[in-house]
Amino acid sequence: MHTLGILGGMSWESTATYYGLLNQAIRDTRGGLHSAPLLIHSVDFAEVAALQRSGDWQAAGELLANAALGLQRAGATALLLATNTMHKVAAAIESAVDIPLLHIGDAVGQALQAQGVSRAALLGTRFTMQEDFYRLRLQERFGIEVITPSVAQMGEIDRVIFAELCQGQCLPASRDFYLAAVDELKAQGAQAAILGCTEIGMLLEGSHAALPLVDSTELHVGVGVEWVLRE
Repeated sequence: MHTLGILGGMSWESTATYYGLLNQAIRDTRGGLHSAPLLIHSVDFAEVAALQRSGDWQAAGELLANAALGLQRAGATALLLATNTMHKVAAAIESAVDIPLLHIGDAVGQALQAQGVSRAALLGTRFTMQEDFYRLRLQERFGIEVITPSVAQMGEIDRVIFAELCQGQCLPASRDFYLAAVDELKAQGAQAAILGCTEIGMLLEGSHAALPLVDSTELHVGVGVEWVLRE
């Protein structure tokens, strides 16, 4: 098997989900006591979140690029960046290393294409929803139109992510709010809803939504498993 590097800690709750899903998949595939060969660099999310709020994406990119280089030097053969939002600085990471960054947007785009989806709703942090790095990748590489909630809904979706989900809290009222937003996006023509933040799956697990829920974390893990097991 091939060693996979994970850039994590953003938040550590979702990184723990990555760790669990990757190891479960390898055990299910290989059987016995097999587990995934992983290297993890878990950053201090408070530092990254401060850079996000201040708009200093260059410094955030440099921080993650240095972490990625460390994982490469330690023996990683490919990288998973275990966060949707920080794929805004994917280019900085890719330019720092000689190993591939397995992009979460590509995992989502391929799944949507396979499902025949041409118009998808996007839920995530306000950075992911409002800026174009995620939307353009899906549009330009996969021909998928992305629509987002209202400005007011974006604010509450973002608040829940940072104030609750990144603190390990999954509250029923917040779950109801997210599902109501999905209802409205369906009325606007969305065929599926992208859970474009790695923590949202924790909140909506087992929920009955008006649209198919496309969990970016699970899809990204699937790409990582393919890499680990490739010939």
